[in-house]
Amino acid sequence: MAVVGRLPVIFINQLLLSLLLCLHFTTLIQGAGKWEDKYPFIREASTFSSSDGTNNESNGNNNKKGGYDYIIVGGGTAGCPLANTLSQKFRVLLVERGGVPFANANVSFMQNFHISLADTSSTSASQYFVSTDGVFNSRARILGGGTCINAGFYTRAGPSYIQKVGWDSKLVNESYPWIEKQIVHRPNLAPWQEAVRESLLEIGISPFNGFTYDHIYGTKVGGTIFDRFGRRHTAAELLATANPKNLDVLVHATVQKIDFDTSGKKPRAVGVIFKDENGKQHKAVLSKRKGSEIIVSCGAIGSPHILMLSGIGPKAELEKLNIPVVLDNKFVGQGMSDNPLNTIFVPTNRPVEQSLIQTVGITKVGVYVEASSGFGQSGDSITCNHGVASAEIGQLSTIPPKQRTLEAIEAFRRSKKNIPHEAFRGGFILEKIASPLSRGNISLVNTNPDDNPSITFNYFSHPRDLKRCVDGIRIVEKIAKSKHFTNYTQCDKETLDKLLNMSIQANVNLIPKHTHNTESLEQFCKDTVITIWHYHGGCHVGKVIAPDHRVLGVNRLPCYRRFHIQRVARHKSSSHGDDDGQVHGSEDSQREIRKRSWFVKTTLK
Repeated sequence: MAVVGRLPVIFINQLLLSLLLCLHFTTLIQGAGKWEDKYPFIREASTFSSSDGTNNESNGNNNKKGGYDYIIVGGGTAGCPLANTLSQKFRVLLVERGGVPFANANVSFMQNFHISLADTSSTSASQYFVSTDGVFNSRARILGGGTCINAGFYTRAGPSYIQKVGWDSKLVNESYPWIEKQIVHRPNLAPWQEAVRESLLEIGISPFNGFTYDHIYGTKVGGTIFDRFGRRHTAAELLATANPKNLDVLVHATVQKIDFDTSGKKPRAVGVIFKDENGKQHKAVLSKRKGSEIIVSCGAIGSPHILMLSGIGPKAELEKLNIPVVLDNKFVGQGMSDNPLNTIFVPTNRPVEQSLIQTVGITKVGVYVEASSGFGQSGDSITCNHGVASAEIGQLSTIPPKQRTLEAIEAFRRSKKNIPHEAFRGGFILEKIASPLSRGNISLVNTNPDDNPSITFNYFSHPRDLKRCVDGIRIVEKIAKSKHFTNYTQCDKETLDKLLNMSIQANVNLIPKHTHNTESLEQFCKDTVITIWHYHGGCHVGKVIAPDHRVLGVNRLPCYRRFHIQRVARHKSSSHGDDDGQVHGSEDSQREIRKRSWFVKTTLK
């Protein structure tokens, strides 16, 4: 009788939740076309009005002084908060090659995370590329940058990192909340994530640090940019509090190159040349105000790419493509690195809730352990053709790349439709190398800014990276065999070997595989390496940029790298422009800056 009496309450609660969710999604759909009201300064690049870039018109207000105080190239995790803070006192132009994220369902909803990455069309929020190593990868191509296509995990930088780069730790910790209050949430922990948490603690990745944004050894639950409805909140939303009278944001504006005045002792950045969505070329220029700057914030790949296209880079490489040399610097594009990721897929005996990174094990052996679940079991994952970045390629990974025909891929795609839905149930346990030592480079293929440059990471070329990967896989093996995973699947030695081989066969990269070789974890690491989209380098401090982020040998051109932490500042109008959008006057005036915001990159995992 008690059970029967509880049914209506349960039913009502479920009904209310369903209605709430329905109302929420209906509001999103109906409000999809209203983002223009909240961001009136965002417009298509073709609407840009200029007379040699000197009489810009913004939101109906003429820029009487002519030109912009700051031009920011790249509207990602660095560019958006920079545009916000600089617009409080200065005239700012932000140019972004992609579109807006606000009405894009593949960006906005967590359940579409994998679809966005698999979309290889020219209008996709992600631009895929294949490194020369044979690993598939992606670059963000949308306002908001990586926060629009990543797995939404948020964490602060570790104290040792802050000390290493010489930042003021007090100022950093005072500034984090500016971001956290706007786009970061506490996750609702999914069952798969709970099992990983308990398994990490069981095998000794301790202590348990609970829910925290801090980077601490042990096991923790971090922040997320997905809210409780599974809606993503991106860096583009940080523009909502910008000064609309001082800011222009142009989308579908692809910068061709930075324009320089080379008549002085040093080249001086004076403007940017970009094309709009219709292919028409425009030029925007800086104002004559002292301290005006062009800020390059195009990410680890985009920033060195645009520098080289603008004539800053290795002289021989530039001349080969008939690019006029503005500054010969052999280090531009060098020192590229990507955090290698290796995963094991664990099939389950029942459907699992979709989840992205929530729980993380931060080990003392230089490895992070994380997890995701439920994405392979959705209907689109099983029946849809995701093109070159799909599992069809991975299933043929034991065949040398040159023998992977379109016919073979299509045959597998057809057969995949007949695979039982249950075969796709499960989740991944991931291990990622922290601070890899292996290095690669970026080089130009052509002068088209829409095309990817040639990118090499040289995964595991440093023996210490390979050793850490082996250590990480051994940790993952222990997790898969822990008692908390027996609720999902029984995992003895024989089963684990099968999981390792299944991971080799299903892995999506173009590296020839060595199946049935589970005895060599070193080979497993090399065969199954993929990316967690944390590539970095290309514009190293001391070689390409100075410690204050100015490009060495060039005036009015800071390069703002998108790495673990992005730095932005709110400014006093009495200050003068300086490195990467920061404004410096005297030491006293620096202390009076109303607020500095340190944007912690929401990592793509």
